[in-house]
Amino acid sequence: MALTNAHLIIDFGTGNLRAAVISVNGAVLGVAREDIPYIRDTRYADSIYFDPQVLWERILELTTTALKQAGSVHILAITATSQREGIVVLDPAGEPVVGMPNIDHRGRDWESLIADKEQVYRLAGRYPTSLFSAFKLVGLREGRKEWWQQLDTFLSISDWIEYMFCGVEHYEHSQASETLLYDVDQKAWSESLCTLFSFPLSLLPPLMHSGTILGKIRQPLAEALSIDPEAKVIVGGADTQLAVLSTRAHAGDTVIVSGTTTPIIKLSASYDLDAQQRTWTGRYIDADSYMVEANAGVTGLNYQRLKKIFYPNEGYEVIEEELRSVTDFQCVASLGSLVADEKKPLVKGGFIFNTPVNHELSRAGMVWATLWDIACSIFENYKTLVSVTPNEQSYIWTCGGGMESKMLRQFIADLTGKEVRIRDHYRHASVVGGMMICNSALGIATAQTDVYEQVLPTGTTHTHFYDSWKAHRELLKKIF
Repeated sequence: MALTNAHLIIDFGTGNLRAAVISVNGAVLGVAREDIPYIRDTRYADSIYFDPQVLWERILELTTTALKQAGSVHILAITATSQREGIVVLDPAGEPVVGMPNIDHRGRDWESLIADKEQVYRLAGRYPTSLFSAFKLVGLREGRKEWWQQLDTFLSISDWIEYMFCGVEHYEHSQASETLLYDVDQKAWSESLCTLFSFPLSLLPPLMHSGTILGKIRQPLAEALSIDPEAKVIVGGADTQLAVLSTRAHAGDTVIVSGTTTPIIKLSASYDLDAQQRTWTGRYIDADSYMVEANAGVTGLNYQRLKKIFYPNEGYEVIEEELRSVTDFQCVASLGSLVADEKKPLVKGGFIFNTPVNHELSRAGMVWATLWDIACSIFENYKTLVSVTPNEQSYIWTCGGGMESKMLRQFIADLTGKEVRIRDHYRHASVVGGMMICNSALGIATAQTDVYEQVLPTGTTHTHFYDSWKAHRELLKKIF
């Protein structure tokens, strides 16, 4: 029986880890996933980490499962994509010491150490906060001496996964953009930024472009996984960038990536910065493009968790059917999403409804309010983004599992006044992006369809609902 040519993509997200086998033509043949087991670090106010050895074993187990699902395949290439800002520390022997995800804020107490934040924004393209990798390292240095003393270098999570498959230390450019140690415009590590954080430049691994062939899979892994020992390990990139790649957007296009969080992206040929320092500018997957971004923060994760509460045994089609029966606000939600123009994040959220509880209040009404909160947060950040770099197109591309809801797509189209476009592989956007990188690196040409779903604005502005959402958000901010 003929084998199907395919690639293995490891996707290490914020909430879950998955291994996917995808054919060179884009058919997802096998997927295995599980939640990531994070560990609370009690030495800091807001810090979690993961054990890289445990996660590596999980990666191998998920890979085995995905390969079994895929059946008779010939794995040509392996790549990885991961959450941005997350890193893995390596010791001098190349062994992983600790992993710190994007949602680890162990460096928060040392943010004030950086006096010249304007210089950081000018070079790194983002305002310095504990979200970014450099501050995780500062927190490690100041509060975890036993780990800091083992530090020889560090890698982004996707680069670490590729390192584990082939043994080559490297750092991909889109991931390097998230460290605060990288000069985005010059495409190089910055000695001046390292000096600001008191890090030696020697701490940083070699930079490599996405699509670079690192080498072959390690022989023991090839044998253990029954993968062709000639399979190539290829540099992938950050999950947001790979998701954007899957839409086949071009410079000048705007893309909404709705996952655990929701970045709103503008692809640009120039290094565009915001005078008010509200947006981020980083490297895209190709060698010459930039990605300007505003981020609505945690959105899709809220929807997933509330689905488990309100619709634990029903599919999304049931939710959509019930949502169509909601014609007016039963309640208003504000669930911690971010707005770029706000100086401080909303630290407490919830649902606000009239008391006593109205008999019309339903689970559909609460999910409707959740989706409206997500849509309004996206719209607020979209407005900030286009004030920095205008969207001259008549459309916006969307992707990511958060776009499962057709009602959310319609809300976005109505609020922005733009046609919303979505491809049929939107749920596996970063995996498809990984496939595209592997195909390009190996010179594999495949037929591509330009088919996508269109959601057109209805002309409804929802002004009353929008004003009510803003008023209630302000109320929660004042209370807390």
